[in-house]
Amino acid sequence: MDEGSAPAHSWFGPTLTEVLPDAAEESGEFVRLWQAFMTARLTLGSVLALLQTALFLTNATHSKWVVGISFAYFAGTLASRLYAKPHHLGRAFNADWFFVVGLDVLAFLSLQALQGSSINYTPLCVLPILLTSVLGTIRLALGTAAGITVLLLGGTLWAYLETPSDATPYLVQSALSGAGYFVIALLANQLSTRLAREGQRAKTSQLAARIQRHVNELVIESLPDGVLVVDDKGCVRAANPAARQLLGTQRALNAVVFFLKEEPGWLPLLNLTRLSIGTGVNQAEDVSIRHESHGPRRVRARTRITPTHGNGGESLCVLFLQDLRELEARMRTDKLASMGRMSTAVAHEIRNPLAAISQANALLDEDLVDPRLKKLTLMVSQNAKRLDRIVEDILKVSRIQPEMLPQNWTCVPLDEWTQQICRDWTAQNGCQHQVFIDMSAGELSVRFEADHLRRVLVNLLDNARRYASGEGSSIRVSSGILDAQQLTLSVWSDGTPMDQSVERHLFEPFFSSESRSTGLGLYICRELCERYGATVAYQRSVLGAGGVGKEGNEFVITLVRGDVQQQSHLEKVSATL
Repeated sequence: MDEGSAPAHSWFGPTLTEVLPDAAEESGEFVRLWQAFMTARLTLGSVLALLQTALFLTNATHSKWVVGISFAYFAGTLASRLYAKPHHLGRAFNADWFFVVGLDVLAFLSLQALQGSSINYTPLCVLPILLTSVLGTIRLALGTAAGITVLLLGGTLWAYLETPSDATPYLVQSALSGAGYFVIALLANQLSTRLAREGQRAKTSQLAARIQRHVNELVIESLPDGVLVVDDKGCVRAANPAARQLLGTQRALNAVVFFLKEEPGWLPLLNLTRLSIGTGVNQAEDVSIRHESHGPRRVRARTRITPTHGNGGESLCVLFLQDLRELEARMRTDKLASMGRMSTAVAHEIRNPLAAISQANALLDEDLVDPRLKKLTLMVSQNAKRLDRIVEDILKVSRIQPEMLPQNWTCVPLDEWTQQICRDWTAQNGCQHQVFIDMSAGELSVRFEADHLRRVLVNLLDNARRYASGEGSSIRVSSGILDAQQLTLSVWSDGTPMDQSVERHLFEPFFSSESRSTGLGLYICRELCERYGATVAYQRSVLGAGGVGKEGNEFVITLVRGDVQQQSHLEKVSATL
């Protein structure tokens, strides 16, 4: 590969060929082999030293050179075992080869030459050949075998020249030993190479299995549906965060391992698990998980049985849990999305008859004199204009395109307009006692279209009234100054905590926790706010009228001050001029 070229990577990161062989693992394996050979050489050296000492003391041999060579070999193997660092022997004869392998060859062939025909030391030459086959290369191993064979044949020829006799048996023995050395070198190298490849494949398989396990864990952890792994005793071995949220208790959220029988509300899941494991058939059922702290939660549970491995292997049950409310909301979202596309087309068609109604009403108003009839035509005209604006807003929202504000935007006084909207809304719904108004913005104005602000505030008030308790001051509308450029407007109600599955999709179009709602109210609020640079957010807060703290749901709108924006715009225009 070129120096500047980048290596190819797989989807999960570096490829397996890049990661393996791992340097630390390969080094550790090589060190173990090196130490094994050095220990074997040291053992053989000690045996030779003791053997030659015993033979010398019993007068079986009279050669001091043999004893000296044995002790010298023992000293060399001891030094290499204690001080030599593990390293590859290379591809050819070098200093490392002479220090490790050459010492063995020299010692064994010297003993063979000095001892004569009484003891045969040639089988010991197998040790250096094995060492080069495993710690070196096939070329070095065959070269070592060839060198030993040549030395054996040379020694036999030298003995024949000194004392001429029939040397055929000795030459045949040296030739057969040399052939055996070549075979041993070849087989040992092939076996060590095969074992190394098998170890490589094992490491590769282990790494692939670890990667697959980690990927599976990440996928399961991020699934929106709950996943439980349960055994035949009802013990939950593993659970992803979605499943723990659906189970809905502190034990499920905190415990690593827990039992389904510990909570009465989990008994339907326990029964379904036992039925599935007992029959060996996958089950699917809609169950209700009940808890004392909050109401029942309807869940669709599906089971899958894992296969058993080996004799007496344990079979586990995997439970897949889906929140039925969220599932039904998704289905309703898909249906209402198609209806939304259709409503866009209908809105286009409404414009023509609406324009005809407005024109006819204007012509009728010109011919009327009676004040009572003129009041009716005025109502028709006002509602026709309001309907036209609603149609226009629906068409704009359906396009979902950011709209540039005109340079001469409308600024409305926040407190004054909010109080007027609240009075109209409470009078229309007959709930004056429920709403408490606390205005703190004074005469400051915000950048917002008046009718759009009405739509946003009415949607939030309708939503608050739907979930409020209905008691006095159960709904609170307040304004305030956030900083030099922003004001806040909040609508608070003393409703119960919102479910997390509903809270995640609050501002999505066509999402609602009620079957009769279209789920467009909060979505339109967000779209209208973003059009004017404002934001709307939900939070659970402690708030209340008369200094009485009470927890409830609060929607906070952060609005841009109109005077600040007007001044900033004028400064930009002046700078341009």
